[in-house]
Amino acid sequence: MAYITLCQYEDMIPEIKEKAAPILEKSGQLGEIFELLALDKDLYFATDTMVQNFLLKETRLPYNTKERIALLVSLANNCTMCVDVHKNIAKMLGMTEAEVEETLQGIDAIDTDEKEKALLQLCLKASGSKSYKTTQEDIDRLKEMGWSEMEILEAVKIAAYFNYINTLSNVFGLGK
Repeated sequence: MAYITLCQYEDMIPEIKEKAAPILEKSGQLGEIFELLALDKDLYFATDTMVQNFLLKETRLPYNTKERIALLVSLANNCTMCVDVHKNIAKMLGMTEAEVEETLQGIDAIDTDEKEKALLQLCLKASGSKSYKTTQEDIDRLKEMGWSEMEILEAVKIAAYFNYINTLSNVFGLGK
């Protein structure tokens, strides 16, 4: 039960109701994060833009990498609601149950190359309280491994997005 009163479908403004209707038809429920975001039009649409552009749109990074970032950052932030949601989204976007489970065991357990593991490690560092300790050497190492500056930027913005959404979820007790 959330710590504040969430926005119910019937109370949503028409622009948000329009976005909610297909979700309700497909799944029968909106989820607490949607209902929290719907409390504030600016918050809802800013978040929706980030989701559409960072996570759902085909970008430089493959969906598996983006979902690994989502799972790892949410796990590090103890956001159980986001972990649960992204376990399902990861599978919808093509990850196997085994890939999801190994991701939840941590970077070292993931069956991938050292290049991707290094990017994921930077994302965890970037999402933590010591992100300010990121150095030129950290970025240069990723570039030497073959990551472009734009791929690194994309990975870090996804990590930052999950800090943002995990904070909203955790502070307001969503999924408890």
